[in-house]
Amino acid sequence: MSEYTMGAIEMRFAEIIWEHEPVSSGELVKLCEQELNWKKSTTYTVLRRLCQKGIFTSENGTVTSLLSRQMFQARQSEEIIEESFAGSLPAFVAAFTSRKKLSTKEIKELKKIIENNGEEKE
Repeated sequence: MSEYTMGAIEMRFAEIIWEHEPVSSGELVKLCEQELNWKKSTTYTVLRRLCQKGIFTSENGTVTSLLSRQMFQARQSEEIIEESFAGSLPAFVAAFTSRKKLSTKEIKELKKIIENNGEEKE
């Protein structure tokens, strides 16, 4: 199983943490009971699993993220491209755009990203 993969329920749980962090473990249990209808044991089981993946930490009764939502999504995207497209971003974009055409706005945004992240000229 991928280090940066979460199922739908784990993702909802992670969103709760990211929205409320730092959050006490007691408050997290209450939030999960309200939003996910979970028991205390379920909250701690899922938290432990995501802590083992290095996404969150729980120390002295306080839960915080080790990876921000944005960093998690970036790493998850990198894994998908690596595993499914042999690490080729152009192959990913080609596959993506074969079924969904990019809007003019999306093309401009992508060009800007490429320009800002391209290799510096000598």
